[in-house]
Amino acid sequence: MMEAHMADVINLKRFKKRSEREQSAKQADANRARFGRTKAERALDEHRKDRAGNLLDQHLLDQHKPDDGGAS
Repeated sequence: MMEAHMADVINLKRFKKRSEREQSAKQADANRARFGRTKAERALDEHRKDRAGNLLDQHLLDQHKPDDGGAS
């Protein structure tokens, strides 16, 4: 004869909480990848950006500043 098997009972609150925790963990991983840089790494990037800007400014042909009023 065929025996009927019942499905496992699932607690929906636990399922929902587990799903939210997993989603939160994924978001935390994404945030760590996006914002998780050390102070030294941020300082190095800032230094490189400043240096690049200074090198570009040194190679300008026209040294007039906009606040000079156009007096030459």
